[in-house]
Amino acid sequence: MSFMSKTAAFIGLGGLRALISDSMAINMGAAATIIYVRGRGVVVDEPCLIALDNFTDEVIATGIEAQKMYGREPRGVTVFAPMMDGVVADFEKTRQMLALFAGRARSSFSHFSRRALMSVPTGITPVERRALLGAAEHARIGRVWMIEEGLAAALGAGVKLDDTQASAIVNVGGVNTSVTVVANGDIVNAKAERLGTSKINAAIINHVRRHRGLSIGEHTAERLTQELASATLPVDLSESTSISGRDLVTRSPAAIEITAGEIYPLVQEVARKIADGIAMTLTELPPEVAGDIYARGIILTGNGSLFTGLDDFLREETKLSVTVANEPRYAIVRGLAQLFDEPQLLRRLRQTETPGLLDSDDV
Repeated sequence: MSFMSKTAAFIGLGGLRALISDSMAINMGAAATIIYVRGRGVVVDEPCLIALDNFTDEVIATGIEAQKMYGREPRGVTVFAPMMDGVVADFEKTRQMLALFAGRARSSFSHFSRRALMSVPTGITPVERRALLGAAEHARIGRVWMIEEGLAAALGAGVKLDDTQASAIVNVGGVNTSVTVVANGDIVNAKAERLGTSKINAAIINHVRRHRGLSIGEHTAERLTQELASATLPVDLSESTSISGRDLVTRSPAAIEITAGEIYPLVQEVARKIADGIAMTLTELPPEVAGDIYARGIILTGNGSLFTGLDDFLREETKLSVTVANEPRYAIVRGLAQLFDEPQLLRRLRQTETPGLLDSDDV
């Protein structure tokens, strides 16, 4: 009897399948891909970037390694994001990137993944959904089922499947912000805006270029956002930092000082648009659901929910209580992972959601 046969007889076929394959929860967004493997936790958390050799069209780096090159690319190399606004912009490069990420996520015993749950943005079209599904299939993942990110975020934030009262989850990402209202384990209402905290970086780059005559890159804008930006009025508006880039007149390297007071109005404009989108969605709710949300407030998930002062700003704008979920960056994959242990819910979602490829025998 072979080693595999003896092992199968000893631990059972189901245990053997679990040993040689990985059940994955995948949150593939415009900014980052996060992969959670059942029994091992989060094993991949990397930027959705690839570095491409312009002559051979070969992918030479992905994720963190590609990010290190961004803005300082060697000759003949282009770094770009194959996902735009949370959907596939370049299918072939998205497929390659996901295959590499999935390969890093697999255990040393596993050469394929038996199944995966993948989150999809609210409002995704059937064509966009098929593109994501195709990318996952080419990453040697056996069966894939897609779950709307708002429902996954709700579960990951602690909302109970049998909770009859409604809960509102606002997932703030780098590119998209979604508002999802759930009750009884189902989505009552959901809306998404292609607006996230990355818009703050874009606003800073544009402002510094137009009003200070300096061209700066994404890394510099991100540093400014982390050091000086706040959705609420900064304690010290005169706090400043030095940034460098290219002078637009002389085209020579140059540096300027910029203050928190100069950055604050730029952040306010983006934060107010996020607040307006939330408020608009909440005005469309049935009276009973609106009453539940008034009593419970809203839950923030996504990496953008950690932006300085955003929870306080939304609390003031919406007049509701605002809670940031535990480890909000991982709320979606945490919620997807819970579904592996909820086969009845998976079967119910299979009947109500756009069907994926997960067989009932596998849940």
